[in-house]
Amino acid sequence: MNDPSSSEVHTAEERHRERMQRKKELVDRKIARATIERGVLVVNTGNGKGKSSSGFGMLARSLGHGFHCGVVQFIKGSFSTGEEAFFRRFPDDVDYHVMGEGYTWETQDKARDIQAAQAAWQVAATMLADARYDFVLLDELNIALVKGYLEVAVVGAALAARPPQQHVVITGRGAPEALLEQADTVTEMRVVKHAFQAGIRAQKGIEL
Repeated sequence: MNDPSSSEVHTAEERHRERMQRKKELVDRKIARATIERGVLVVNTGNGKGKSSSGFGMLARSLGHGFHCGVVQFIKGSFSTGEEAFFRRFPDDVDYHVMGEGYTWETQDKARDIQAAQAAWQVAATMLADARYDFVLLDELNIALVKGYLEVAVVGAALAARPPQQHVVITGRGAPEALLEQADTVTEMRVVKHAFQAGIRAQKGIEL
């Protein structure tokens, strides 16, 4: 087995440096063009796992920057979650509202689900109108929208009128097209494989 000569290794290293230099120049140009500074609307949707997890990750990041944050959970509420237990440790920095009645197949009461969604929206709308909130997480709002419990136009208008520097993250599968168009960043989670499909129960720290 022949070892590569020092000149061949040197040439490979040079090629790598040249590629990375070109990439750095490209990235630097993109960064230089990104001069707008304002709050962004992020929508996490799709059938895969991770929509809420991503939202709560951004909530943690926002707290790290000293932001005042608000959370409204639209569907979840019939069971406790690790994120609720954790973020309630910061009552001065996070206004946390669990407004859901549980998943619709559990409640089996559409009128109650609609009432809960509308009550949650009143809290959310108050946050969206208040410049004291730097970051607002509207967890599972997409579910309330796709089921028609809330009007997409009403939600969209409140998002458009929010304070200029306020960041908003909306989660839930089935995000309506109008919301996707309004959003600055959209991520769609796709199912590749899930433990539940193999009969594994929801686990604390993973789903709960």
